[in-house]
Amino acid sequence: MSFSLAQAAHHELVIKKSRFIACVEPVAGREAALTRVTQLKAEHPDAAHVCWALLAGGQSAANDDGEPGGTAGRPMLEVLRHHDLQGVMASVVRYFGGVKLGAGGLVRAYTDAVAQALLTAEKIALIQQVRLACSVPYALEGWVRRELDLAKAQLLVVSHGSEVSMLFALPETGAAALAERLSEGGRGQLQWLDAKEFAETHKDNAPHA
Repeated sequence: MSFSLAQAAHHELVIKKSRFIACVEPVAGREAALTRVTQLKAEHPDAAHVCWALLAGGQSAANDDGEPGGTAGRPMLEVLRHHDLQGVMASVVRYFGGVKLGAGGLVRAYTDAVAQALLTAEKIALIQQVRLACSVPYALEGWVRRELDLAKAQLLVVSHGSEVSMLFALPETGAAALAERLSEGGRGQLQWLDAKEFAETHKDNAPHA
C-alpha cells in the first residue's frame, strides 16, 4: 500500500557547521514541486543549495542543485521510496559551513535529514480508485443511483440516450461487491461498458448531468 502525508513535516541537522533544513510535504506533481522550489529559494536567498526529490508516479524527479551528482536528490528519492510514499516531495536547504563533507558525507546528510523529518510526519493510506461504467433502462436509474450512494461511489458522468449510461468511481476494495450487487439486481437489464472508452467519449459531459 502507498501513502501520502497529511501535512508538511520538518527537521534540521547541523553537520560540520553546515545546516541541512529538510521538509517533506504532499505535492501533486512536478509543476507544483518546481513552484515550491522557487519559493524555497526566495525564502533562503543565502543558501548554497536547495535540493529536492519528488515521488509522484511518472512525474517523479530528483535534483542535486549543484551538489556532486547523485549525492542529494537521488538519496532523498530513495528514502521516499523506502517509506512507500506517493505524491510527496522532500526538499533540503543547505547552508554551507565551510567544511566539505565528501560524497559519502553528503549522501548521509541528505538521507538522514529527510528520514528524520519523516519520523514526525503523519502518513495517510492511499486507496486505489476504480472506475466502472454501465447502462440501464430508465426504470432502473434511481435504483442504481441509490446503490452507488450506499457504496459511497462517486458518480462522474450520466448520459441519457436510449438508455441511461453512468460512469462512477469508488475504492478498489469495494468495487467487486458493488459490481456483483448491480449485476444481480439488474436482472440482465444492466450492461457493463468499457469505463476508459466511456470516459473518453463523454469527457466534455458535466458531472452529474
